[in-house]
Amino acid sequence: MKNKLISSTENKLRAARFLALLAFCALFSSVTFAQTAGGTTIQNQASATYSDGNGNNFSTVSNTVTVTVANVSGLTITPDAGSRTSVVPGQQNALFSLRVTNTGNFADQVRFLASGQSIQLTGSGTLAAAAIDVDGSGTINTGDTDILANGADALSASIAQNGFIDVIVSVNINSNAAAASTINIRLGDATTGSPSFDNQLANSSAREVRTVSTASVNGLREARGDVSATVDSDAQLLLNLTAPTGPVTFGSNINYSWELCNTGLRPAESITLINAPSGSNSGVFIIAPVPVGTSLASGQTFPAGTLYSTSALSVLPLTANYTTTAPADLSTVRRVAYNVGATLANGVCAPAISMAVTVTTTDATLDIYEIGDAFANNMVGSVITDQSGDTVSGAGDGNANFDEGSQPGNADGNGVQQITTLTRTGSVLIGPLNSPAAVGPNSNNDDYTNRSVTTGIAGVAFGGVTTAPGTVIFSNTIFNSGNANDTFVITAPTVPTGFTVEISLDGTTYTQLAPGGGSLSVPVAFGAPTTVLVRVTAPAGLQVLESAGFSVTLRATSTVTPGAYNETIDRVYTGVLRMDKTAVVTNGTGVGAPDAAVPGAVIEYTISYSNISSTGGTGNGVLTINNLVITEDGNNLPNNWGATTTHVASPAPSDSQSGTIVLSNSDTKLVNTVPTLAPQVSGTFKFRRTIN
Repeated sequence: MKNKLISSTENKLRAARFLALLAFCALFSSVTFAQTAGGTTIQNQASATYSDGNGNNFSTVSNTVTVTVANVSGLTITPDAGSRTSVVPGQQNALFSLRVTNTGNFADQVRFLASGQSIQLTGSGTLAAAAIDVDGSGTINTGDTDILANGADALSASIAQNGFIDVIVSVNINSNAAAASTINIRLGDATTGSPSFDNQLANSSAREVRTVSTASVNGLREARGDVSATVDSDAQLLLNLTAPTGPVTFGSNINYSWELCNTGLRPAESITLINAPSGSNSGVFIIAPVPVGTSLASGQTFPAGTLYSTSALSVLPLTANYTTTAPADLSTVRRVAYNVGATLANGVCAPAISMAVTVTTTDATLDIYEIGDAFANNMVGSVITDQSGDTVSGAGDGNANFDEGSQPGNADGNGVQQITTLTRTGSVLIGPLNSPAAVGPNSNNDDYTNRSVTTGIAGVAFGGVTTAPGTVIFSNTIFNSGNANDTFVITAPTVPTGFTVEISLDGTTYTQLAPGGGSLSVPVAFGAPTTVLVRVTAPAGLQVLESAGFSVTLRATSTVTPGAYNETIDRVYTGVLRMDKTAVVTNGTGVGAPDAAVPGAVIEYTISYSNISSTGGTGNGVLTINNLVITEDGNNLPNNWGATTTHVASPAPSDSQSGTIVLSNSDTKLVNTVPTLAPQVSGTFKFRRTIN
């Protein structure tokens, strides 16, 4: 009988050990905790005391039960959706770092597949190198384990429990990588376990990173991590030239003003002029030619560090000969080089520089042309340049390779030549307020000012029509870009049906342009702007949120040169914020279809919103939405979801435009505030509710 009892006890202990092991494995797969190392021996012995009723006390112990902790594999790769410092086009060997951690309870290795298959790159770049950072330097060095050019699978050294290795990936960014684009490096390809994608059962997939040891109770494990960088624009030069358009008299001076800006996201660095005195030849330079038909004016003072060249304008600006002192005969100076500093910080404009030239030509038909150049290096050591009036240029766009002495003018056409006329010619610009030179999506005749009516649209959803007329007052600036005083005739050649258009110089007295085809004559002094007010009245019954808007074309025509005119568009919108709401039901209760709206099912509400107004061109009067507030009130009739559903906290309500979402009224009211929404930009606002 005693032997049978002992055997039964042993059987129970064996069963208890087996159940404990199963519980341990199940718990490990779902809970993160401080693990006991694999191979650890856990011993247990019971003790007892008792008496025999005769005043005698005894003690005894049980047999000892021993349990050995099983090996459990675990693997984590971080970061997940991480980011690193931004990169720039053309940058070489940009480093991305990921950490591979052994989260198992025993020392193990990690396998990286042959030929770099465990690494994926998306974006405008190429993989240059990838390695296990054996020496912990944070860079790739001799002795690190190559996991990109490895002909066979690469194994890490043994990684202790809770230990880690760092993987460094080097990327060459393409020179044409678009600003604001993303470079992403992904290590591993686990597809389950979102959002971390860690410690998943390995499935021998094509880009896997997995553990090595088979001596574990939960099998080989895999993981995935990724890290991204945003592509910044490198240093970008923008050279602006301000000059009179004329007319000027013979022998008078033309005053130029140069301003150099760095519109990129990285500093512009020094460049070296090849044939300039040492100590004065390094910096960020504006190089201004002395226009044909003029000479450098006497009596003016230039900033310290200015250089002078008598080399012919057919010589390239960077290779011309320069001196630190102007020659006695100023008529021989063909270029002036201004050093604006050793560097030019991103987003900064150097102080404006003035240069005066004296008109020497006696031929009034020869206009005076001027265009300048700016030179610097960007952060990857490439030459960047821009011509005054040119679009912002990058490295090596060829702007320096032209003959500035060509006739007429001093440029190859990449920049915008500043012309000072010696003959009387009418020219006009009309555009948005204080931006008469605005350019539209296609030309300088389709620049625009966008505005919206505020009446007749409240409470009318997309698809409806306006319930009342609406009036919008536009401000348009006219600029006399001719070379003499002029009078411009303002007309409205294109007006939508049913619209009334009126124009005023003082905001009090209005002249009707349409209907009826009227006009207003506006005198404008040479080189001066003037502002007119245009009152547009829209009828009721228009399509609400009409994406194209309703366009009124204004035309300003010169009376000095009747063939010279410019047009701008005053565009009326019937509201600019479109909101579309959808609801998707997910039923995981087991009752009804997967999309059945039963108690316990989850409703995901999505509010898609967009600024429908147009964009494009430069200097236009766009309609930017500011301080957008979207309110979802479940208790504000006709809404009743506040009483019939319950807020889902995870995932939390979200907004794709980084709006600030505030919950109140016991989570039945959500207020989403979006600081700004530019034209043609959309966003989504999502939240979830469980059906009560």
